[in-house]
Amino acid sequence: MRSLRALILAAGLAAAAPSAFCREQPPAREAAQAGSSVEQREEQESSRLQLWKWANFLVLAGGIGYLAGKNAGPVFSARSRQIRKDMIEADEIRKDAELRLADVEQRLRNLETEIATLRSEAQNEARAETERLTQHTAAEIAKIQQHAGQEIAAAAKAARLELKSYSASLAIGLAEKKIRDRMTPADEDALVRAFIRDVQ
Repeated sequence: MRSLRALILAAGLAAAAPSAFCREQPPAREAAQAGSSVEQREEQESSRLQLWKWANFLVLAGGIGYLAGKNAGPVFSARSRQIRKDMIEADEIRKDAELRLADVEQRLRNLETEIATLRSEAQNEARAETERLTQHTAAEIAKIQQHAGQEIAAAAKAARLELKSYSASLAIGLAEKKIRDRMTPADEDALVRAFIRDVQ
């Protein structure tokens, strides 16, 4: 990095020197060659300027060549190593992608068989679930029927008891009515006397 800075500084100084030299020389040369023509002076300045340009170019080209020779080898070898590494990684990625592609193609080939297997399993499970639900429903219906039968029997028993009680009260009422209809005042007096005797 320091050599690069030094080279850039040297190139800048070399580029600035011809223009400074050209500016400073003509007045001194004019004093020394007062009798020369203007054309000769311009040709000499042009040739000196051309010489400085070539010298500047050679210094700059030499510096760039030196830096390139010094730094290009490691840079190019590092770049070459990186390219080789990237190629190896790309080859590994390609192999991995090929393996995945083969796996996907194999799965696609087996997809029909897997679908048929899944469909068969789903149908078997649906049949088993239907049978289980049928058995469960039949058991629930049997429980409901048994419970309903018990409730009907209990209701029938209660109704029979109520009917017996109603029949008994109805029979007593009818018997009482018949007795009242048949009883005369003399019979009533006899009953009262008999009751009083029993009490005494």
